[in-house]
Amino acid sequence: MHILVIKFKRNIIPLLFLAFTLGLLIFSKANLPAVKNGLQLFATSVIPSLFPFFVATELLMHTNIVNCIGNLFNSFMKPLFNISGKGAFALVMGIISGYPVGAKIAANFRQNNICSKEECERLLSFTNNSGPLFIIGTVGIGMYGNSTIGLLLFITHLLASFTVGFIFRFWKHKKNDNYNTAKSENSSNMQNAKMVNFYNLGEVMAESITNSTSTILMIGGFIVLFSSIISILNASGITNIITFALSPIFTTLNIDTSFIQGIFTGLLEITNGINIISGIHIKGISINIILTAFFLGFGGISILLQVLSIISKTDLSAKPYIIGKILHGLIASIYTYFFISFLPFFNFNL
Repeated sequence: MHILVIKFKRNIIPLLFLAFTLGLLIFSKANLPAVKNGLQLFATSVIPSLFPFFVATELLMHTNIVNCIGNLFNSFMKPLFNISGKGAFALVMGIISGYPVGAKIAANFRQNNICSKEECERLLSFTNNSGPLFIIGTVGIGMYGNSTIGLLLFITHLLASFTVGFIFRFWKHKKNDNYNTAKSENSSNMQNAKMVNFYNLGEVMAESITNSTSTILMIGGFIVLFSSIISILNASGITNIITFALSPIFTTLNIDTSFIQGIFTGLLEITNGINIISGIHIKGISINIILTAFFLGFGGISILLQVLSIISKTDLSAKPYIIGKILHGLIASIYTYFFISFLPFFNFNL
């Protein structure tokens, strides 16, 4: 029995891949519409909202903007987050653009030797966030039909992000984050070598577009893949089995069992999960909003795998990112609860 358990653990990933392939064959009728919906979401929402930002960040990395931001924001980035001021570029762009721009910039910083390994891992923990277009537009207005809900979720999302950043200022704080003179010179020389000018403008733009296209296609692939996975889980009845198994626990905790499917889906993929949660009609809609705040912060396994693929070419650890996103979701939920409870403007019948 012990040998069988060891073999199962060793082969669990190939078995999952095999199960997914069989699921595609058996449930192809239900899977095809899901794939089409995933592709439509990718083409109509993800590319227009993310691709320009990917190109913009790639282009900005070839300018002196990172150093300028570093000098401007170093006075508060270092005391608050134990990161040099250059990290403010990842923070600002991560807030504006949304997943997974923050992680991509942190990985670029590490590849270009702009920040130390420890600083980049701290950046990973709190700069990879949902963007305002998604939170206020897609979630608030599109799913809940209420811009105030979107504003509430965006405010608590940002506050939770800053809180996680402050907590992770102590991540490997005993290690020396300051580069020695030789490293600083190497980094400066590398930056100057890549500085954009009129002579290499075409080359830099082409390189930026190529890198951005690679990233956006990777994101599209994850969206389609998880659309298929969720479709197979629903069509095979696995989702119903999980709902049935967890129903007694939710009933004991006095939580509506209709949330189980949304929570399970949200753990896999953020957009589909929040869409299900927002569509559940109960008397106290604040429960829906608090759960939504958690998933906006957590991001789901789909986003996690995107980030893992982005940092795979660096020496950055995924551990601070995983811990940071769990904390982000929990803290955002708590902030949302207090905002709804104590600020009449955000009271949604808790």
